[in-house]
Amino acid sequence: MFNGRNVNCRYNQENRRQIIDSRVNSTKVVGEAIAEASSPPKVWLQASTATIYAHRIDAPNDELTGIIGGTEPNAPTTWKFSVDVAKRWEQAAIEAVTPKTRKALMRSAITLSPDHGGIFDVLLGLVRHGLGGTAGNGRQYVSWIHDRDFIRAVYWLIEHEEMSGPINIAAPNPLPNAEFMRMLREAWGISIGLPAAKWMLEIGAFLMRSETELILKSRRVVPTRLLNAGFSFDFPLWSDAASDLCKRSRVPE
Repeated sequence: MFNGRNVNCRYNQENRRQIIDSRVNSTKVVGEAIAEASSPPKVWLQASTATIYAHRIDAPNDELTGIIGGTEPNAPTTWKFSVDVAKRWEQAAIEAVTPKTRKALMRSAITLSPDHGGIFDVLLGLVRHGLGGTAGNGRQYVSWIHDRDFIRAVYWLIEHEEMSGPINIAAPNPLPNAEFMRMLREAWGISIGLPAAKWMLEIGAFLMRSETELILKSRRVVPTRLLNAGFSFDFPLWSDAASDLCKRSRVPE
């Protein structure tokens, strides 16, 4: 199995090289293997990321009218780098010559599960310690998907031959960070969470060898193609998803 270099790091020159190479090179290898196969697979589900879209608060990004990021006024270089990674990652799959294999580019939002060490586990840890408040001004949108809906979407894409090209894998109701964290606190039964100003996040990211882009960029992404094609989400609302994930976190599976 190919694994891309974790993006939860400082975007220095070496880490940037590893982030790009681990994604682009592995995708090229998959494309070459499919091209040379005597019995190529019917479908290639290629990982991508919803981070490819622009930082937006005013309107959602979908596959049909969404704005690709990297040209936003005053966008930090780290944001532009993440978009460049996504574009090069997808392009490696697009350029692969696989005439007998359908390609679906899965632009995934953060997939939330109760697994130890995952994103939800980290967020819930902040909530449990009273630190799960608003990040920055709280207006930046969080796009997400429940782990079970992610799995269902993968199987659905395999079965539906009409689905190819970019496809957003995200719940249909992204919401601002302030609301996202408030609902998570409510699901866990905690009413108060200390907020973190932008400068506090920047210091914390530096000390933890990470980037604030992972928290402060507004990812307002909706799954128009999935919805139009008839896919239904078991967890379209964050309040319901948060309740389920908290319940599963209390009783490990």
